[in-house]
Amino acid sequence: MSLTAPTQAKPLGGLRVLVPRGGPWGDSVASTLRSKGATPVIAPMTNFVPAPDTEDLTSALADLAAGKFDWVTLTSSTTVDVLSAYRATIPSRTRIAAVGETTASALAAIGYKADLTPGEQNTARGLLEAWESATGGVVPLRILTLRSQVAVPVLTDGLKRIGHDVRSVIAYRTVGVPIDQTVIDQVRRGDFTAVLVTSGSVAEEIAAQLGDIPRETFVLALGPRTATDARHAGVRVDATTPDGTVDSIVAALTSTFTSAQ
Repeated sequence: MSLTAPTQAKPLGGLRVLVPRGGPWGDSVASTLRSKGATPVIAPMTNFVPAPDTEDLTSALADLAAGKFDWVTLTSSTTVDVLSAYRATIPSRTRIAAVGETTASALAAIGYKADLTPGEQNTARGLLEAWESATGGVVPLRILTLRSQVAVPVLTDGLKRIGHDVRSVIAYRTVGVPIDQTVIDQVRRGDFTAVLVTSGSVAEEIAAQLGDIPRETFVLALGPRTATDARHAGVRVDATTPDGTVDSIVAALTSTFTSAQ
């Protein structure tokens, strides 16, 4: 395989990067890495299956498009994938709260910007703590909370306790996706320069499918929350980006491999 050499214009020349997430976000990351000289390989390790009550979800998304909610909350990047798959529309008057660095980045990849994200505690509980100051204490607000089938409804219950009018909808359940054995063998041989860890569920699949990643392969976790989840799953983390944006990924890879030359 012929790889480009690093140059000022293409600082990631020679790097082969495993991107374990597909969809608009994965395509965006791969495109940017390619423009910087890297060779990205997209191998999605998780996917979602439809919610058990698809009528409830399609009805909620129709109401969302019609502007019936003041806010919509997204607690994972997979929720964004669901919105994309259902071609959902979020009106400009409806504000968006997102939990997680990769969630906000995935949202940007489909053309939306989060109006509210937690601070240091990038969790549903952290979002609750930031809620009152961000919304000016207005009660009640009409809120749509979209979540996975296995998620504990911390955010939904907390918003209801505050006094908001909350409609909670189960949007999906996450499933692992077996990746091609060729990719697994290449990772185990050390053929990849770097592996991205994009979420806790992806980290679990990396641990299950790839096992111990060779020491010479750089493991980059996207955001502090993902890094914590990865370590709990038994995945080594060599560095952590401040968030899940493409720019932060490029910056981390460029800094690491430019300084190593």
